[in-house]
Amino acid sequence: MLFPRFLSKSLLLSGTALFALSSAALSDDGAAAAQDTANPRTLDSDYYDDDNVDTIEVVGQYLYTDRVNALKSPTPILDVPQSLSITTAEQIIRQGFDSIGDIVLYTPGVNQSQGEGHRDAVVFRGVRSTADFFIDGVRDDVQYYRSLYNLEQVEILRGPNALFFGRGGTGGILNRVTKKGVIGEDFIGYLGAIDTFGAGTIQLDGNFTASDTVAFRVNAFYERLNNHRDFFDGDRFGVNPTAFIQLSPRTTLNLSYEYVNNERFVDRGIPAGPDGRPAEALEDITFADPELSTATIDAHIGRANLSHEFSDTIKGNFSIAYSDFDKLYSNFFPVSFDAATNIVGIDGYIDTTQRRSLTISSNFVAEYATGSINHTIVTGTEYIDTVNNNDRFNSFFDQTQDDVEFFLATRPIDLSGGVGVNAAGNVTTNSFTTDLNDDTEADVTVFSAYIQDEIEVAPWLDLIVGVRFDSFEITVDNIATFIETGQSDITSRTDEQFSPRLGFVLKPQENISFYGSFSESFLPRSGEQFADLPDDPATPDDDTLDPNTFQNLEVGLKWDIADSVSLTAALFEIEQSSPQEAPSIIDPVTGIIIDDNAGQLVVVDSEIRGFEAQIQGQITDFWSISAGYSYLDGDQVATTNILNDAGEIVVAQGEENGLRLRELPEHTFNIWNNVQVTEKFGFGVGLTFQDESFADVGNLTTLPSFVRIDAAAYYDLSDSVRLQVNVENLTDIDYFPNAHTANNITVGAPLNARFTISGRF
Repeated sequence: MLFPRFLSKSLLLSGTALFALSSAALSDDGAAAAQDTANPRTLDSDYYDDDNVDTIEVVGQYLYTDRVNALKSPTPILDVPQSLSITTAEQIIRQGFDSIGDIVLYTPGVNQSQGEGHRDAVVFRGVRSTADFFIDGVRDDVQYYRSLYNLEQVEILRGPNALFFGRGGTGGILNRVTKKGVIGEDFIGYLGAIDTFGAGTIQLDGNFTASDTVAFRVNAFYERLNNHRDFFDGDRFGVNPTAFIQLSPRTTLNLSYEYVNNERFVDRGIPAGPDGRPAEALEDITFADPELSTATIDAHIGRANLSHEFSDTIKGNFSIAYSDFDKLYSNFFPVSFDAATNIVGIDGYIDTTQRRSLTISSNFVAEYATGSINHTIVTGTEYIDTVNNNDRFNSFFDQTQDDVEFFLATRPIDLSGGVGVNAAGNVTTNSFTTDLNDDTEADVTVFSAYIQDEIEVAPWLDLIVGVRFDSFEITVDNIATFIETGQSDITSRTDEQFSPRLGFVLKPQENISFYGSFSESFLPRSGEQFADLPDDPATPDDDTLDPNTFQNLEVGLKWDIADSVSLTAALFEIEQSSPQEAPSIIDPVTGIIIDDNAGQLVVVDSEIRGFEAQIQGQITDFWSISAGYSYLDGDQVATTNILNDAGEIVVAQGEENGLRLRELPEHTFNIWNNVQVTEKFGFGVGLTFQDESFADVGNLTTLPSFVRIDAAAYYDLSDSVRLQVNVENLTDIDYFPNAHTANNITVGAPLNARFTISGRF
């Protein structure tokens, strides 16, 4: 009987998430639950076997998953001053999730961004990111769609993250925890699914015990892609063999290699209409080239993690990871739409990225007491060496001699293989080799060190004090400049930043805690993907402006209402400081410079505020619930002086300009209910609400609010075989969940169903 076991397990995993968070790098063993030599099973091993339900036990206040806790003793959820959400492997299957975006839709405080049709992009508390992704605690910042086939769980940590994760991570981070080998068990799990669009997947999960101290595990999948949009297709394949080795009672080693190959059609949605909303009359049109709009990625990822318990109070964790990514994507997308003439402007480009990255980290935890005060010291270092090659060619149409061509908005757009007929009736041909946009090679070296002291002043009061140092060095060789001029164009910069963290946990009762946390982080001017290092024209010898810095403040409540029901709530504020060149003031009539501020720097501040709450648990013996709500508010600030017709400054640089941040819905709400009707049959139903938001910085295009209802039903043929159906968008609403720009708006999927069989032998 699978369903009740999941309910109790999901509550325990909430504590496991805290264990993962408190380990400085979310290590392989720590985040995924290293094996217990006395009872060696991983967290998902109770999925099909009733005898395994007690492999996770609560000892006092603490949740233990094994006797060798990698890096750090587990921490109860009430004692962690930060918001987080966990999605387990069972939940991924139960709710029919097949992407990071699906998980985000049911997580408070975060929402999806489009990602231009070729990458995961998440808005963490109003901060869009394509780089704050981790796998087993190691940064995974290449832009691509991440698979879920080999995961123990997905962790979304919100709030102050800089001390453990370094640069970025302003609003939050997302960490994927992979499955590991299990000593003492031999099994093969499988999953097969097909949906009403014609997409399907096959997944295999095999575990093999080689000896009392060695186990191997192999996860693999193949997925055929399809959806409701014209031309969309693709394939995904991945394989992840791992080895778990118990070198001694105090030492464990995890080895992992993953190969991923993805190819998919790139669809960037539809443009906005004249009313500033998605042009619903065009929702069935795919504005792309059926042959050339494509994205491919080929990735090799290797990881090794060694955990050692030096004594009962000192533990260490050492890891090394190497990744090699090769990515290409070419795309066409709408940039304008004239409803009166039914003419759409189409732009495009082709981009390649090759990235090789080496990460080496070491972490230690030591527990000791000074009198009646207990301390847990976490120290760590990290070294990252990344080489990133990136080039981009704009589209170039022979009729316009430009990157934009104009077509009639018909289904399909008259463009295929780079050749089509434009709105004027002329044959037009595109070239992806004529207009070089950029070609750069970036070398990035990062060294980090951190220390944190968790101080138990009294049983009802914990203090957290820590600081992280990051040295971020980047050198960019602009090859495009050399091609054009024959002269080298190499720029470099080193940023050194300290990121402090302060926090407290106050527990007036054993089942209630109030907490507060403050942290600082930074983002270098090279951005998330290292494609460029923009020069400051006012200070050419300085190469770039200083990094953007962020201050993150959060206060919250955690309350175990009952043994099986928990409530969390948080208020937060994110402040960004962005050094910028002060703009010159120009008379709007004469064009004469009134005040030349060249070379002067100003700091532009912005602020995001919000509230989020989440309740999870077993309400009755047969009913469980997970629900979340978030409120987000954030105003843009002027990056230049805004003048009126008389040349007077009406909004000065750095002042709020009355515009709301894009992709920032004021209210979001999600809920999922599971009901166990009989021992073999259960069902789930949920909904997600997203308030309206703006698709552009000018607040001219609005994404309408929507409510999407989903459902699922499960039937266990036996203890090891389950049949399942998931229905998405049960009421078949038209909705537009996200966008990249005002003219790249995603069209949500209509009513569809996914049929799954899963089992294990």
